[in-house]
Amino acid sequence: MLRFTPILLILLYAAAMWYFSLWRLKAELNSRSTPLDHPRLKPMLQRLGKAMDLPPIRAHVYEIPAVNGLAAPDGRVFLTRGFLDRLDRDEVTEAELASVIAHELGHVAHGHSRRRMVDFAGQNVIRAVLAGVLGRFIPGIGAWLAGLVAAAVAARLSRQDEFEADAFASALMIKAGLGTEPQKSLFRKLDRLAGPRGASPAWLMSHPRTDARIAAIEKLESRWQPR
Repeated sequence: MLRFTPILLILLYAAAMWYFSLWRLKAELNSRSTPLDHPRLKPMLQRLGKAMDLPPIRAHVYEIPAVNGLAAPDGRVFLTRGFLDRLDRDEVTEAELASVIAHELGHVAHGHSRRRMVDFAGQNVIRAVLAGVLGRFIPGIGAWLAGLVAAAVAARLSRQDEFEADAFASALMIKAGLGTEPQKSLFRKLDRLAGPRGASPAWLMSHPRTDARIAAIEKLESRWQPR
């Protein structure tokens, strides 16, 4: 039993850190968000809700200038003020922002936020075990390599989540009569809207490449076409 104690301690620490992060995120969102009632987006929220046999989707505005969407662990979905500013400047369309909301709804539907807690704990175990093993054979850089491996695992899981949320959004946008073109056109704009993201290797990126995301959507389209 004693040999498993370090792993149990790591899991408990990871769980405590996760819950603290959830509490901090909820407090941040509560203090810096408002209901989304933009007149140009209300029809989009109604169409998405109707496509899901629900009332109009309720979304929120996260009052930060960055361009992003967010699915909170409690099921709320957010657009940032930066996205709405670009809508007001006609740099993005209502349908494109509807695709962002649909994507965040995909994260909620798939339970990605809850699943991240398990993944976060597992990554800490991987990091600790590898650091111990590699530290014996490669003193000085063993811990660094262990962190790199854990980061690569985390990025791969995150990319899988993004593809799943994209697929959900595509299906919802088609059912809502909006199609997938707004989703794809926004992806083509995102690099310019969000600014430079650095030069991280693809296997360390938390989001898939734009071309890979568009290709995945088009592959789904070809399967969904009536024969």
